[in-house]
This record gives sequence, C-alpha cells and structure tokens, in this order.
Amino acid sequence: MKNIVYFDLETQKSADEVGGWDKISAMGMSIGVTYSTARDSYVIYGEKQVDDLLKDLQRADLVVGFNNLRFDYEVLHGYTAYDLRQLPTLDMLVDLTNTLQHRLKLDDIASGTFGVTKTAEGLQAIEWYRQGRLLEIAEYCCYDVKITRLVHEYGVQHGQLHYLNRSGKRLSVAVNW
Repeated sequence: MKNIVYFDLETQKSADEVGGWDKISAMGMSIGVTYSTARDSYVIYGEKQVDDLLKDLQRADLVVGFNNLRFDYEVLHGYTAYDLRQLPTLDMLVDLTNTLQHRLKLDDIASGTFGVTKTAEGLQAIEWYRQGRLLEIAEYCCYDVKITRLVHEYGVQHGQLHYLNRSGKRLSVAVNW
C-alpha cells in the first residue's frame, strides 16, 4: 500500500514579524499535522517533535499539501539542512495554479467541491499561539489536513475539482493526480 502523507503546519510568527516573505524559515512552527494512509491516522507535532515530523514526511511515498513547497517546507527548512523539495510531493496549489493561471484558496475548493469552509485562518492560529492555545491550533490544522486529503481523494477519483470564483460562481477544473 502506498503511504500518502497529507501535511499542514501553522507558524509562531507572521511574515511581517520576521521581515518579509523571503524569511519564511524564521517563522517557526507552532503545530504540524500529518495524516498517513499507511497508518490511517493523524499525528500532531509540536515544535519539540519537529524531527519526528520530518521523519514522517521522509517515509512518505508521496507528500500532499496545499502551498507546501513554497510555505510549509520553507518553515521546516528553519529546522533542517535537508532539502524537503527533494521529497516526492504534490503541491495542489502549484498544480492548480499551473492549470488555471491564477491562485485559488483551499477554502474556495472546499466550498465549491464539498460545500464546507475552513474553520479559521493562519493569522488566527498565530494569535492562538501567543495565547498558548495549542489545542485550538491542533484542531484547526487537523481540519485543514482533512480538507486537503478530501480534496486530493476527490480529484483522484473524479479527475476534477470544483471551486468558487470571486463572484461566487461554481466552476470546475480538471486534475490528473
């Protein structure tokens, strides 16, 4: 059985706090979450378990995320010399952007495909981190990983995804995952 690992993380600091988007590796991970098809379970990682998270990703036959090449991997590069971009990875945002020639939000796809929305957003998670509310971050991050997994599985099964454009119209895009 192929071990697909779905992945997301939240940060301790915003881009503004570290001096810009070219310093993503300085943002620090607050919580990371994976779902492994081989384990059939979620694992939540705090910053002290970042080495275990890195091992989980390295064991994957495929890592699936949404903006993980440009963002999540870059955050983790603050903890390792290993170039995570060498892992077998499907960044659904990159794939969809290449097809559509514009960026989508995960929320637009979740709304268009399943009629659900995300429970929070990244800046809220940073505020929760400051308040020591790690459980809320973990719940939010688990939900994002679940949405990522459902979107990927739907795309694999149906060869397309649906999304809401800026005016709220439901459109479709073909995928070949």
